[in-house]
Amino acid sequence: MIPLRTPPLALAALAVLLGACQADRATTGSIYPHDYRARHPIVLADGSRSLDVFVTGPGHLDPRQGADIDAFVLEYRRYGRGSLLVEMPRGVSPGAGAAAERTGTAIRGLVARGGVPPRELVFSGYAVANPGLAAPIRLSFQRMEARVADRCGLWPQDLGLSTPGSSVRNEPSWNLGCATQSAVAAQVADPVDLVRGRPEGRIDTVRRVKDIGQLRDGKDPSTNWRQDGQTNVNSRLGL
Repeated sequence: MIPLRTPPLALAALAVLLGACQADRATTGSIYPHDYRARHPIVLADGSRSLDVFVTGPGHLDPRQGADIDAFVLEYRRYGRGSLLVEMPRGVSPGAGAAAERTGTAIRGLVARGGVPPRELVFSGYAVANPGLAAPIRLSFQRMEARVADRCGLWPQDLGLSTPGSSVRNEPSWNLGCATQSAVAAQVADPVDLVRGRPEGRIDTVRRVKDIGQLRDGKDPSTNWRQDGQTNVNSRLGL
């Protein structure tokens, strides 16, 4: 029997049809962690703290800005590294420049009273982009901070029905939980608390000896709390 010869064009068309019949590869299981703490972990990293002090009136510090600077200096003394940088606005009107200089002098005195040595206070300047807008005096320093490892607001997959493969997996969206993690990281005063607990404080020796003595005498060592000479708080709580 003489074999039939198939034209090359027909073979190519047949291969395309067979390839179209092949099923798409399906990914089984989760492609990223379900736990938002694994998707958006809080890490410790080098960061900076800054405070804008606006020049008000002829150049002085009002009580609100004085309190802000006191809190900022206290944070610098506890957690800051390096110098405390004070950046003065440059390129403003002569009147605004003079008021800024007087405000800078007041800041220098307030920082010194806060316990910052003069060698750690560095004055510098920055160019003002728009002289018509309020140009603050910027205080900043470097410190370790807690923050989310990645950036929030990322949506690698659509939440709608445009991608049926991801819609039927019943998985949380990638961005879910990122804002919560960022808020928690921003509220932590000392980032080291996220790594380990603090050591126990000193015991109250006087109170411990008194309680042990009452137990030995068969007495109740609990404390009877009273308000304004009225009924015992323990009885109000049913204790």
